[in-house]
Formats: sequence, C-alpha cells, structure tokens
Amino acid sequence: MSLKVASVSSKKMLRLVMGLVCGMAVMASQAAEPPLRVGMELAYPPFEMTDQQGRPAGVSVEIAEALGKHLGRPVVIENISFDGLIPALKTRKIDCILSSMTATPEREKSIAFSDPYLKTGLAILAGASANVASIEDLDQAGRTIAVKKGTTAHQFASREIRRGRVIVLDRETAAVMEVVQQKADAFLYDPLSIYQHHQRHLKETRALLKPFREEAWAIGLRRGDDALLRDINDFLKGFRESGGFARLGDAYFSEEKAYFESHGIPFLF
Repeated sequence: MSLKVASVSSKKMLRLVMGLVCGMAVMASQAAEPPLRVGMELAYPPFEMTDQQGRPAGVSVEIAEALGKHLGRPVVIENISFDGLIPALKTRKIDCILSSMTATPEREKSIAFSDPYLKTGLAILAGASANVASIEDLDQAGRTIAVKKGTTAHQFASREIRRGRVIVLDRETAAVMEVVQQKADAFLYDPLSIYQHHQRHLKETRALLKPFREEAWAIGLRRGDDALLRDINDFLKGFRESGGFARLGDAYFSEEKAYFESHGIPFLF
C-alpha cells in the first residue's frame, strides 16, 4: 500500500515538474521575443495621452497592447512628436506608428500602411461670429485658417487654400485658441476633436462636423516589413470581428457616438 502511494505521488510530482518546465519554456520564448516599439505622440486625448501617473494611456495604447498580445511581443510606447514619427520609423527607432495617422498618398510614398482601422475626415471649428458654412467660405481673401503642423489639415490647407491666410501651429490647443480669441475664422481637424473643442467653447465656436474630406487612419510600417504587415492586418480583422473596436467606442466615446448618430454623421469605428 505504501508503494502504491509512493507511485501516485511520484506521478503527481512528475506532472508538476513537467508543467513548470513547459511554463518556463513559454515564458522564456516570450521573453526572447523583441519588444514591439510603437511610436505615437501622447498629446491627442483620448487616443494618445498619459494618465495621472504619466504612463501612456488612451485608445491607441489599448490597441497597441492588444496587438502586442496577438504577436506575443511586449510593447514599448515611444512618445515622439507627430512630425517626427515617420523619420523615426524610417531610421528604425520604432517598428510601427499607431498615432491617429491618416493614410495619405503623400505618406504612402515613403512608408507602408496597414488596412484602415478607423474612418474619419476633416471638419471645421468656426468662430461663433464668423460667416462660415463650408470649406469654400474659407478660401476667400481676408479669411484666416488655423491648422496643426504636420496634419492632413495642414497638407490640405497648404494645397487647396489659395486666397485665405493659413497659420500653422505646433499645438492643437493653440490653433483652437486662435478661433476662440477671434484671431482665426476657423480651425480644420477631425470631426471628433472639433466636437470636443466646441463643447469646451460653446459660446465662442460653432462645429461643422460633416467631413468636407473623408479620410481613414491606419498603422504605419516600413516598406518591406511584409510579415509584420500581414500580422497587423490579421490582428485588425480579428479585433474588429471580436468587438474590440466597438468596445473602445463605447468606453471612450459614448456621448460623442450618440450625438453623431443622432445627427446622421458617421462615427469612427
């Protein structure tokens, strides 16, 4: 009887040892995977920001962490100014860009993009007293349009605004204040941001939320990183099908989502 007990105990011990060995092997394999260095500018809440402890937070950070789990790689967020993201990618300081970046023909000349993960566009934050109803109203002599440096709004205004005056600022909030203080007739940016800035300055601004130009955000990669591109596209497809984007929309934008839908404006996800 004692021999049988000893035999059973030995088998349990063997299973325990094998389980520990396998677990350590998995951990070692994961530790051996290089970190996925994700570039973003942590200055665009609620997509890219920092929490009260100064740690990366927001929609894009959650997407990056889910991507890292899909790839079996730890994630390192690199906080880089928006206009420095593509140079950082091309010089291999980061592996990809996940920073609310619009996939444009101009950018596609130097980097590759994943499948789109969010639909957006360009909208208008107009001054409350400015006689502005469309983008055409801004391309007139005497008009002043504020844009943030390096954005698609900056690119659009530089290319399309011929008669109005375009002022380019480094910070989004600075561009908004140009409108609030009546130094500019309008600020061009994505509809969600326009909505949020209008809510903060209801008396001083008007929000023209229907996009005058449709765009899509995607993850930026180096040209030739085809394996990573396939893995990221697989992740985006699975994340959408599993309800990941819908959950983020409900968690971060419940008020905005309801407002957009009630006004017949397509929402992001």
